Amino acid sequence: MRGIILAGGNGTRLHPATLAVSKQLLPVGDKPMIYYPLSVLMLAGIRDVLVITMPGDTPQFRRLLGDGSHLGLNITYARQDEPRGIAEAFLIGAGHVGADDVALVLGDNIFHGNAFSELLERESANLNGCTLFGYPVTDPERYGVGETDGEGRLVSIEEKPLRPRSNRAITGLYFYDNDVLELAKDLRPSARGELEITDLNHAYLKRGQARLVDLGRGFAWLDTGTPESLLQASMYVRTLEERQGVRIACIEEVALRMGYIGVEQCHRLGENIGKSAYGQYVMAIADELAA
Repeated sequence: MRGIILAGGNGTRLHPATLAVSKQLLPVGDKPMIYYPLSVLMLAGIRDVLVITMPGDTPQFRRLLGDGSHLGLNITYARQDEPRGIAEAFLIGAGHVGADDVALVLGDNIFHGNAFSELLERESANLNGCTLFGYPVTDPERYGVGETDGEGRLVSIEEKPLRPRSNRAITGLYFYDNDVLELAKDLRPSARGELEITDLNHAYLKRGQARLVDLGRGFAWLDTGTPESLLQASMYVRTLEERQGVRIACIEEVALRMGYIGVEQCHRLGENIGKSAYGQYVMAIADELAA
C-alpha cells in the first residue's frame, strides 16, 4: 500500500498565522503538524509516501522531511496548484500509487489510540474496496456522517446532514483499493468546483464495497483547522505526553519500533537535535531499546 498526505490548502481559517507558512508546518505541541499524519501512515506499515503541497510550500517540506531515507521511508512531493477538493489527490498522485492500494490522510488530522498500528495493518491487509474510519461526535451535522449495518458495511453517507442518521463522523483517513484511480477520473466537480471525497465514497457505496471502522473508546481524533482546535490539540498532546512520559507522533521512535531504522540511526537523529527535549527523548528511546 502507498500513502498520500494531502498538505495543500491556504489555511484561511488560521490567517494571519498561515499567510507565510503552510498550516501543516505549524507546531502542535513540540513538533510540526505533518508529523502526526505521517506517523499514521508509518504505523500502517507504509513506507512510500507522497506529500502534496501548495507550490510555494514544497521547499520547506523538503527541508523538514527530505527524501525520508533517514527514517527508512521513500518520501516524494507533488503540488496542488490550488485547492480543488480532497479527491484530486488521486489524480495528482496516480503515478505514485501505480498498481497498489492507497491510504490518504489529511495533513491537519491527528489520530491517537492504543493498538492503532495493529488496527491499521489489519484493515490494510483486509481491504476490499474502501475503508473509512468513523469517530463519535456530539455535533455530527458539521461533518460527513456514515451509517452502517450490523456488519460495519456502509449503507449511507451524508455530508453535513440536518438530521444525522448516526453520530459517526467520517475522519480524514481513507483506505482505497486501486480502483480509486479510475473512479476519481470519473468524478464531476461540485458547485464549488471541487472533486469531493464524499462523491468518491458514494461510488464505492453503490458497489457495496464501503466499510466504516469505528474509532471509539481509547481513540482521539482531532482536526486542527481553526485557532481554537489547534490550541486544543496542542493542549491534548502536551497533557498526555507529560503524564505518560511518551511522545505522540515521534516519527523517529515510530521508525525504530516499526523496524524501519536501527537503534544507532535513531540515536544519531536524536543527536542532530539534541539540545531540544524532543531530541533527548529520541536518544533515550534508542538507548532503552539498545539495552
